[in-house]
Amino acid sequence: MTAPADLVLTNAEVHSLTDPDSVSEAVAVRDGRIVRVGDAYEVDFLVGVETEVVDLDGRVLLPGFVDAHTHLPMTGRSLVNADLSVADRGAALDALRERAAELRRGDDDGSGDDDWVLGFGYDESTWREREYLTRDELDGVADDRPVVAVREDMHTASLNSVALERLLDEMPEADVQREGGRPTGVVVEEAVDAVWAAIEPDPERTSELVRAAAARANELGVTAVHDMVRNSHAPRVYRDLDTAGELPLRVRINYWTDHLDAVLETGLRTNAGSDRVRTGAIKSFTDGSFGGRTAKLSEPYADADAVDDPPGDGYGQWVVDPDELDELVARADDAGLQFTAHAIGDEAVDATLDAYADCADPGDSRHRVEHVELASDEAIARFAETGVVASVQPNFLKWAGEGGLYEDRLGDRRTETNRYRDLLDAGVHLAFGSDCMPLDPLLGVHHAVNAPAEGQRLTVTEALRAYTLGGSYAGFDEDRTGTIEVGKCADLVALERSPWAHEESIRDIDVATTVVGGDVVYDGR
Repeated sequence: MTAPADLVLTNAEVHSLTDPDSVSEAVAVRDGRIVRVGDAYEVDFLVGVETEVVDLDGRVLLPGFVDAHTHLPMTGRSLVNADLSVADRGAALDALRERAAELRRGDDDGSGDDDWVLGFGYDESTWREREYLTRDELDGVADDRPVVAVREDMHTASLNSVALERLLDEMPEADVQREGGRPTGVVVEEAVDAVWAAIEPDPERTSELVRAAAARANELGVTAVHDMVRNSHAPRVYRDLDTAGELPLRVRINYWTDHLDAVLETGLRTNAGSDRVRTGAIKSFTDGSFGGRTAKLSEPYADADAVDDPPGDGYGQWVVDPDELDELVARADDAGLQFTAHAIGDEAVDATLDAYADCADPGDSRHRVEHVELASDEAIARFAETGVVASVQPNFLKWAGEGGLYEDRLGDRRTETNRYRDLLDAGVHLAFGSDCMPLDPLLGVHHAVNAPAEGQRLTVTEALRAYTLGGSYAGFDEDRTGTIEVGKCADLVALERSPWAHEESIRDIDVATTVVGGDVVYDGR
């Protein structure tokens, strides 16, 4: 006699997202794994006395979303500090003032950031003024304590005078923007590293941030993340939560290259770990960001003359130069470790593919390129030929329309950004993530489906597969997650409405229920 299921989700529109996609009515789960997918009548035979039955009342059931590029503690910071992902400049400054007032009242929640007024996630390209927050504006928030507003790309930050006074000596002069010789308060790239070092939370605080962010991720249907970790207590926190049975999603830890020696010395290897926490890739930068005009381009920025002394004479800059990148890739590849590199501009994408060219089999190792915001036809062909994974962020398409950030920075080249259609048609492995800008898979799917240029645009099914099976493949996990099939982990998300029936408003669809390993971790019905 067949044992009863622990969990049955029934009366649903179940999309397996297999190829071709199959649609059914119900799913049965036992011991964290899917044991049956079929019509409701058939699955009902597995309902026992102790089976938890979730009637989805016609909702759409999908594989759980796999966010292939996150900074989960950063999402936590946005939740507990000032959230600057707001509609205008005034609202951002108001949010910082409110946070400063909380600190003065002694209402701080023990962040360990004591006197720091912190805000995260501003995007000046969506504001009428389209200019970074400045030192003088942040002095108006508080002049008795340091104030820092971090741009959403995390490559740019704005500091008030107190923060500058504390950190300026630790910042490379070239990464501190000035007008008439006076720092404006805006810093980029390595100068931002000094900020991170100053505000890094302790393990207890990191645990609070991770818990808050993981709960938010579950609310958005995320069941697994690939977290990019640097000088953080997050790996320890993930493993402690896993050991305690309190980690409500799967985590793949991608360690920065400045941890490579430690990874090798401790014997960590790609895919080693538990059911919930595994070692991923070694992560590097190559260039910066379009927001900071530091992404490395083969042609100059269209608005290079908008700032004094533009980075790289208007072509952007290397954060890690190609020779150093080659050495890092070789060390990791020789040790059997997956490698992934942040590369946004076309010069940076080419340099990363060049570094992978000397690897024995970059496709078998599933080496990755993060972002790939500007790639040539030749680069796309090389992705396909080598099997290198394009780990991309479809929410970045919010900048692709007329009058958006890409047009400001690239002019007519804006339509050549984020070429998901072209990448997929060439046979490239495509993995979607958010980079926590913001962490919201359905927002990303919406932008991919409704992208302005044909070379960017995907179907609903293609976009969903990139946010499920694509991320699973990038993490060597396609045999466990990414589709709804018997034997796979019961990582599932139920949506209130069908994205196929509401293509123009996918971003407005709510998540009803999220399941990880057969446990309901979020129920918003």
